[in-house]
Amino acid sequence: MSFEVIPAIDLRGGQVVRLRQGDYAQETQYASTPGELAAKYAHAGARWLHVVDLDGARAGDLANLTVIQALAKAGMQVQAGGGVRAEEDVRRLFDGGVSRVVVGSIAIREPERVAEWLNKHGAERFTIALDTRRRDDTWTLPSAGWTADETRTLDELAPWYAAHGARHLLCTDIERDGMLAGFNLELYRHLAQTVPQLAVQASGGVRCLDDIRAARAAGARGVILGRALLEGRFTLEDALAC
Repeated sequence: MSFEVIPAIDLRGGQVVRLRQGDYAQETQYASTPGELAAKYAHAGARWLHVVDLDGARAGDLANLTVIQALAKAGMQVQAGGGVRAEEDVRRLFDGGVSRVVVGSIAIREPERVAEWLNKHGAERFTIALDTRRRDDTWTLPSAGWTADETRTLDELAPWYAAHGARHLLCTDIERDGMLAGFNLELYRHLAQTVPQLAVQASGGVRCLDDIRAARAAGARGVILGRALLEGRFTLEDALAC
């Protein structure tokens, strides 16, 4: 299976933003429009684009659907999520040109329903997002844009989804998100051991090209690049060459 380097665009109010550790009060806005950024990433050679509707993630609706539909025409395959709560949301994203729907909060709260979507639409069309925070030696799974605590854990749900046919798992160490502290390699080694059948996408904290190489060595099948690209710490071309 190939290793994917996936640039990310986080949307809030139709603009490109980044949060620190998922905190909506710690937002940085960027001058580039979503369309300009997507065109730049496509020109660099990216095959996939990761899009997060931050408004939708917190409110539970597809607040930036029009922007996502436009990005799906930028020449890359798009995986998008944030606010997916019902099958109607899944259908609207597919109809809008999204190749793979990212399901997070509902994947934690209603795994049986998500398993039905996997069976109905095909596992390749979904990325299960189990973003995690370490507490008391447990990988917890906050939801609703990382603002609500849930009782299920990563070590409970990741194997459950692997057993129910999922193919793609996105896992962010929330404490490292937007912090440029490097990936949590221990987390990705753990996932490679416990759910080797899942193609894990590493996210949160990349700061240099060596972080990408280290994530691959730790067993990740892909990396999501956000702030490091926006701040020009390295080029997407160089990242793709990794």
